[in-house]
Amino acid sequence: EVMKEYKGSPALDAGLLAAAQAVEHYEISRYGTLRTWAEELGLNDAASLLQETLDEEKATDQALTEIAETVVNQEGEDA
Repeated sequence: EVMKEYKGSPALDAGLLAAAQAVEHYEISRYGTLRTWAEELGLNDAASLLQETLDEEKATDQALTEIAETVVNQEGEDA
């Protein structure tokens, strides 16, 4: 219902972007914790894979931040 009301609106774009970043932040915290546990348990292969995933999640978060700063928030200001 809210999406219908704001369809095509910069506010909807900003809201969707914020939700996506919230998911990324959750994933970053989980993968960081799991990586640390794997290191503590001496599971080096698992820790390495979890670090790769953590790096990917951080890169995605950075990309979303750049989109927010350069596109979505600017559209909101112009609206």
